Amino acid sequence: MIPGAKMIISAPGPCPGRSKPEGPVLTTTFAEFAQRADYSLLDSLHADPQATGDGHDHQPRQVFSGHYVPVTPTAIPAAEYVAHSSTLFNELGLGDELAHDDKFRRLFSGDISVAREPMRPFGWATGYALSIYGTEYIQQCPFGTGNGYGDGRAISVFEGVFNGSRWEMQLKGGGPTPYCRGADGRAVLRSSVREFLAQELMHALGVPTSRSLTLFMSRSETVRRPWYSPNSRSIDPDILVDNPAAITTRVAPSFLRVGQLELFARRARSQAHPGALNELQMIVQHLIERNYRQEIDPSLDFSDQVVELARLFRGRLTALVAHWMRVGYCQGNFNSDNCAAGGFTLDYGPFGFCELFDPRFQPWTGGGEHFCFINQPLAAEANYQMFWAAIRLLLEGNSEALARLDQIRDGFAEAMQQELEAMWASKLGLGSYDGELVNELLRLMLLSKADYTIFFRKLSELPEQLSSLKESFYLPSSGQLDGQWTQWLQRWRERITACGDPRVISEAMKRINPKFTWREWLIAPAYEKAAQGDPSLIKELQAVFSNPYDGQSAEVEASYDRLKPKEFFNAGGVSHYSCSS
Repeated sequence: MIPGAKMIISAPGPCPGRSKPEGPVLTTTFAEFAQRADYSLLDSLHADPQATGDGHDHQPRQVFSGHYVPVTPTAIPAAEYVAHSSTLFNELGLGDELAHDDKFRRLFSGDISVAREPMRPFGWATGYALSIYGTEYIQQCPFGTGNGYGDGRAISVFEGVFNGSRWEMQLKGGGPTPYCRGADGRAVLRSSVREFLAQELMHALGVPTSRSLTLFMSRSETVRRPWYSPNSRSIDPDILVDNPAAITTRVAPSFLRVGQLELFARRARSQAHPGALNELQMIVQHLIERNYRQEIDPSLDFSDQVVELARLFRGRLTALVAHWMRVGYCQGNFNSDNCAAGGFTLDYGPFGFCELFDPRFQPWTGGGEHFCFINQPLAAEANYQMFWAAIRLLLEGNSEALARLDQIRDGFAEAMQQELEAMWASKLGLGSYDGELVNELLRLMLLSKADYTIFFRKLSELPEQLSSLKESFYLPSSGQLDGQWTQWLQRWRERITACGDPRVISEAMKRINPKFTWREWLIAPAYEKAAQGDPSLIKELQAVFSNPYDGQSAEVEASYDRLKPKEFFNAGGVSHYSCSS
């Protein structure tokens, strides 16, 4: 089978003489939704013992122990519906009409007073540690201790079971928490639209990701952030802008991060309090239950479960980064606190998608080359190092388990390389990886200023001539460069011919190389119009992004399948942007 090709197994049809089975009953009322509540995190982990009993805990303070702080979100006033994900609603068994239910709207715009049993009347925020490329930091903590760093504006408000799967729902922009470090706890509409749409697109691309549930905005409350003036060519924001406040709800099996495990490991090492090591063990057990139980036998000794966790997370993380590079995604700020311990894409702040191919692509002005597109495997390995160091504490005294754990850690680079090689082979339709062919291709793409997505999609047509590939170039190519391209194309086609039926290979490549991608200059008009009360472009983008591998109407393709216009190169807020969200 061609690498990356999907095996499709047809489901059997209904038997003759039998009635057609009825589909699942949709949840269409808030009362029915509330009955889905099931709070495994609150029930199995420790609350901060210094937290308030009512969740009104909104001022920055140090949190010394406990896995979470009960905290009530702060509702945005006069919340207006902007969008919801019909795809996710369908997966959860929710009727689309629920998105417009008054109590549902109030909950997911921050008003948790509508909660009814068995729901809890408060949400929760979590602390985590920060490390960058394996170096521990506490400077971002206002107290200089690391005890004030965590979810500053992300508040989970619901955890429940839908169609047999557990999901946690978290408000982004839900107001201040003890971890807010003096900020307002809000998110602006611009960043909320970006996160909402990016999660939708990544899921459709087949990249493991947190998901989008709803998006609400308020024109009654605005928040001021630095941003770019019209037609700005500045690297850093050059003006202050008043933005509509917004709350987007992101959904995941859990929001446990590597940085959380790291926080409890730091406390255990320093013996910050008598229960520190136990709290580390509890959160690792909870991670296994929430994200890995289907793959880890609960009858195994805990030490063996920890070793298996390390192996599984390594597999998920290396596969995730290979997916990122397959679709041209750059995380931009892949710290340990932005690394989901469940192995999926978590935080959509300073992210971007590569249009003009550049291995050093980094859309975030505060990021740096260490988090650029080509360096994401190295950032992932550094995060895995912190994960390994944290769970290693739970195996002290067990030399056999430690040896197995260390062996898994030592094999990270090789595992990452295998995933990348398989990814490049699938993008090129090859039966096996050819490093010389891939490296030469990337060199030519760089010289020709090729558009990453358009180029690989056109290559998926298995062109015999260079002319069609040139449609993905931002600059005219020289005769000498054309000669190098022609030689490469000939070598590649010889490899393809040896791999099997060209039509089968082409179709497989089209399932790997999307036709439509994220282009920031097409996203900006959507959030600008939404700020004026017109969400039509958001809905249009949702439709386009729901089928990124398929051909769409001529009108859609003319708008969304094209090279980046010259005026958007080096444009502040489009080609590069700060994390002013």
